Amino acid sequence: MRTREVGDVPDLLHRLPADVPGREVMSWVRGGDGLVGWGRAAGIATCGASRFSDAEVWWRDTVAEAEVHDEVGLVGTGPVAFGTFAYSVDSHEESMLVVPRVVLGRRDGRSFVTTTSWSTSPVSDAQVPDPQPDPAFPGVVSFADGALPGPTYQSAVAEAVRRIGGGDLDKVVLARDLLAEAEFPIDPRFLLRRLAESYANTWVFAVDGMIGATPEMLVRLERGLVTSRILAGTIRRTGDDDRDLALAASLARSSKDLEEHEYAVRSVADVIARFCTSVNTPESPFVLHLPNVMHLATDVAGRLTNGGSVLSLAQALHPSAAVCGTPKPAAEAVITELEHMDRGRYAGPVGWIDARGDGEWGIALRSGALDTDERRMRLFAGCGIVAGSDPSSELAESDAKLVPMRTALAGAERLAGAERR
Repeated sequence: MRTREVGDVPDLLHRLPADVPGREVMSWVRGGDGLVGWGRAAGIATCGASRFSDAEVWWRDTVAEAEVHDEVGLVGTGPVAFGTFAYSVDSHEESMLVVPRVVLGRRDGRSFVTTTSWSTSPVSDAQVPDPQPDPAFPGVVSFADGALPGPTYQSAVAEAVRRIGGGDLDKVVLARDLLAEAEFPIDPRFLLRRLAESYANTWVFAVDGMIGATPEMLVRLERGLVTSRILAGTIRRTGDDDRDLALAASLARSSKDLEEHEYAVRSVADVIARFCTSVNTPESPFVLHLPNVMHLATDVAGRLTNGGSVLSLAQALHPSAAVCGTPKPAAEAVITELEHMDRGRYAGPVGWIDARGDGEWGIALRSGALDTDERRMRLFAGCGIVAGSDPSSELAESDAKLVPMRTALAGAERLAGAERR
């Protein structure tokens, strides 16, 4: 395995080779920086309650056996594995940790390429691909309801609010899925480019057919510094700047959204405090502006004390109240009863880890899972339900959260005719 520095490559997603199978395309890119990978040099599939620990043991053993020549020495150089994990211990979907054959990265204006081979022969240097042609458009895309059609989702929200009012729990996150079917195979490179163009301040990811643009950083570990970005509390944008500023101000004052946000922040900060010293948790959230929605957001930071890896931190933090609820056991029971679906890898950790245990893991939101036939995807969205939640408003919020993947697939010009069946 060898990492070497190359000339600046600001367009990582445009360098993903067109002839690599779609499920072997990997990405973790935000604002031009990050990592992309292609091919599979090694990997492991895990499941159940031990899915994180089994993957971590495999990764430690893999790194220990590797002959590494890292000429750059940045976080993310040398051995790197991309991963995507199932939300639930009971999921039928496998979690994956994959070492690409080639990783192309960019960090603070420096670009590098890592080539991996498990043969005994010397590792040959990978050349940085030229910018690739535009990926194929998937053609006409139709959408259909998944497990919970709109009216049924509203009924589930109403039932959750009733249980919250009865004291069964404080918050629960209820998700729904949308089924997409394209005329032609869906190329992950097509989705990644469109998502990056429209949602530049999100982390645009792809691992083993799980594709999306997440605004939420579950945990980042870099040279001992642990950070997490928590999002909870959402309002849809109108497209009018003055109205959106007024809506942002109302979001920052909303008792319902502030309550939802506080549950999420507390669930993350309490876990980070177990691993870190000097934990910094701001007293008030800020409003994060995305093209389709605005969120209440809080960045929590601390200094790692126990030498754990970013993957062990992700395991400890998952699931946070931002994607589950609180108290966690009660929220999980309500999710199982009311959602009527397997989330798969939606709302699970997605990201990467390097040989030092540093890395970045987001939450797989604003995302979709590509089917094996490559013409179908399941798109997902979820909303935090608290005592003040209104079912029709939560349905509208879930529709807003589906917009990134719907428009990436079909284009805004096609959405008007894509009615739920």
